[in-house]
Amino acid sequence: MDRRAFLATLAGGLLAAPLAVEAEQAKQVRIGFLSGNPPSDTKDALDAFRMKLQALGYVEGQNLVIEYRYADGKYERLPQLATELVRLKVDAIFAFSTPGARAAKNATGSIPIVFGVVSDPITAGLVATLTRPSANVTGVTPDNPELSAKRVSLLKEAVPAATRMAVLMNPDFPATPNMVAETSRAARALGVELQVLEARRPAELVKAFDAMTRAKAKGLVVLPDPMFIAEASRIAELAMTSRTPAMFHLRRFVETGGLISYGAEYAEMFQQSAVLVAKVLKGAKVADLPVEQPWRFALVINMKTAKALGLTIPPSLLQRADQVIE
Repeated sequence: MDRRAFLATLAGGLLAAPLAVEAEQAKQVRIGFLSGNPPSDTKDALDAFRMKLQALGYVEGQNLVIEYRYADGKYERLPQLATELVRLKVDAIFAFSTPGARAAKNATGSIPIVFGVVSDPITAGLVATLTRPSANVTGVTPDNPELSAKRVSLLKEAVPAATRMAVLMNPDFPATPNMVAETSRAARALGVELQVLEARRPAELVKAFDAMTRAKAKGLVVLPDPMFIAEASRIAELAMTSRTPAMFHLRRFVETGGLISYGAEYAEMFQQSAVLVAKVLKGAKVADLPVEQPWRFALVINMKTAKALGLTIPPSLLQRADQVIE
């Protein structure tokens, strides 16, 4: 090779290198977000999800496109929305809650799926085991048998006179049977009589609270359920109207007037999910990514509600709270 040819080849190589880097940096990935709930239910958590992805090198509007699909509480629309994401050939699907994750899994066996908040993913048929999902689905689950016992115990500590409690549940939610069993077991250990209330749709909530009032329950445990999350403000209002101290799994219920909550923070679980999504985008096999537990669980108490109900929250319980709403 003569000198002129050598210099031309060298120059071409030097020019190609930065172009290759720029092409790599400019490469866009596309993920789908699937939720059965309205956008307002996950707005703050999604902000945290995007911020975490940005910190990991994926910036929406630059090298990341997110396709958002919401069923707005009409869960029968989820299969169609999931199919839309599959047709778009997204690189991964991030699904919120059990209905969304199940719809995504039914729609594809090849596109990686990461769920954000799914109670009991094994019972829901999403993964074979928590440590080895062995399919195209993994994620973050707040499911922990000890949580049900902990919530009953905390409510009993806040309301020592509550020898009769009610538990509000949606029998159509896959994780409900296990949660009811754990809650009942914890109640028996504390000498608490438990009344089970059912509500499959928002229209059935008033009937459930009327039944609780007639039974003279002195406390209420509201089990996790997507429909209950969408109706958080209303459920907190119904609990206040019936003058019933209520325990929830999300801070949101307490911020809207509920008494006490103990559970994981959605924003943090979405951040954990973002880490899993980033791993998948970088080539990790979903089957090798264990389902994760939340980073932490928070205890939140609304003192305004406690005062309105005429309750004196024990100082020992207040000292353990992560947040006290005055």
